[in-house]
Amino acid sequence: MTRLLRILAVLLMASVVTGCATQSPYGRNPPPGAVHDPYERTNRGIHQFNLGVDRSLFRPAAKSYVAIVPPSMVTSFSMFADNFSEPGNVVNAMLQGNLKRAGTATARFLINSTIGFAGLADPATEFGIPADHTDFGETLHVWGVGEGAYVELPVFGPSTQRDSVGLVVDFFTNPLSYARNSGVDNVGPYAEVVQRLGERGTYSDTVDAILYESADGYAQLRTIYLQNRRYQLAGESGRDFADPYEDEFSLDPYEDPYE
Repeated sequence: MTRLLRILAVLLMASVVTGCATQSPYGRNPPPGAVHDPYERTNRGIHQFNLGVDRSLFRPAAKSYVAIVPPSMVTSFSMFADNFSEPGNVVNAMLQGNLKRAGTATARFLINSTIGFAGLADPATEFGIPADHTDFGETLHVWGVGEGAYVELPVFGPSTQRDSVGLVVDFFTNPLSYARNSGVDNVGPYAEVVQRLGERGTYSDTVDAILYESADGYAQLRTIYLQNRRYQLAGESGRDFADPYEDEFSLDPYEDPYE
């Protein structure tokens, strides 16, 4: 399973690098409302494919999952997936030159993997060590790589050129993926799928409103992704960006604020 994913990851990186070479005119720090989408026609075709996958497979599976599994267990499985990603957070934090962030991820992994029952609980947060997720897309941002064009990936959904490359690299940056003698290298993909099922089922009404009830679901999804991603990457300098998931900055699913 893991080897197949790695092969697919290499193919995805090749397609991203060769087929999406256009850089955004806005560089590393685009304005809050900027959209660079030169592949919109292709992206919309992929978006329709993703809608078909969601409608026929992912949405019913996610709804069944949250209907059968108790909410507390859904949360625990999600925390387990988060804990599995902590070693990757350590690697990316080190690549970003952020030793404090690397230390936080290390402490969280050690605490939650032991007294947190392999991550099914999150005592680290209770001890004052909150989650601080990162990825190779953010590492590229720290290194000065521009956002590039907006792209929608098959199955994975909205992204950018930079984050697409980051997504591929993140398949390889988690040290646990190489612990072959323990069999843990196969856990990551399954944990990620279970976590996404829980998120899709828990926030089903909101996701459905964006994807199926918006006047233009593609544009709305693009808006939310770009605004949220830029908010995440802006850090302390992000006062010009709004978190679309905060109530005071909630987005109308029937309106594209970039228009």
